[in-house]
Amino acid sequence: MSNETRPFHISDKEVRKYADYSELISTLDEMHRETHSKVADLLLSEQSTDGNVNHFLVRAGWKHGQALGVKMASIFSGNRDKNLPAINASYVLFDGTNGTPLSSIDGNELTWRKTAADSALGSSRLARSDSKNMLMVGAGAMAPHLIQAHTTALPQIERIELWNRGTARRDQLIRSLRSEFNVVATDDLQKSVAAADIISCATMTKEPIILGEWLSPGCHLDLVGAFMIDMRETDDTAMRRGQIFVDSRETTLSEIGELAIPLREGALCEDDILADHYQLSQGIHPGRTTSNEITIFKNGGGGHLDLMTARYIYQKCRA
Repeated sequence: MSNETRPFHISDKEVRKYADYSELISTLDEMHRETHSKVADLLLSEQSTDGNVNHFLVRAGWKHGQALGVKMASIFSGNRDKNLPAINASYVLFDGTNGTPLSSIDGNELTWRKTAADSALGSSRLARSDSKNMLMVGAGAMAPHLIQAHTTALPQIERIELWNRGTARRDQLIRSLRSEFNVVATDDLQKSVAAADIISCATMTKEPIILGEWLSPGCHLDLVGAFMIDMRETDDTAMRRGQIFVDSRETTLSEIGELAIPLREGALCEDDILADHYQLSQGIHPGRTTSNEITIFKNGGGGHLDLMTARYIYQKCRA
């Protein structure tokens, strides 16, 4: 990147207009063939008066000679009860050759697309090629992006079931998606998990919500929601039954409860995590190898993925 233009802001509308999921998934694949970026996180947490714990996350990434950037995100889970976004974020991208600022980018749109494309890159390698039934667990802001990205990576998906603890939010999301997708509501999580070819889970639960005994042979489980050391969406049984993959070993094994808890308690060892996106993109591991195996992908995010997505968005909008 070079300092050819003055810094400019890329709005949420511009990200929606120019960021294409098919291109972004392909771009993430290509960028994972590069050398690793340096990453660092800062997390501040505080108990709020409504009983929730609020967080402020600063996530930085530096790709030598290319670009560096930082995302700042506030996470206030109680905002959902006030009809406000639970996560608010902003991103700043800098030139990697001289350190000058290039652009600020709407952080919410960047995060939604980065996260969804990250998971879809995983499902493109780990889900069965004949997957037709998808289950979306959670009806928050991530859900429509995950549905869009997974169906882009797996266009053979024909039917999507949506489960959420609250039916009002679930039904509202279904109404907004019906013109584009075959989406139906489900109240029976266990039955829907057992029938799904691909399950994408994006909640903020601290207790496992997807039980391993429910998983059917050949399914793919995409775990998105847990981002803290005390959070997890599935149990030890699932981890023992599944072939486990992550987006980055560096940002998941010790920092997210989904893996850190079973690793600490001896239910898993580090060798049980078979590969990350770098190893998959570089052909070091083939991904899914049989039609009957259960595959599990832990989407941990990370500053390297924010930076990859910011580089893509910047180039698209600048063009």
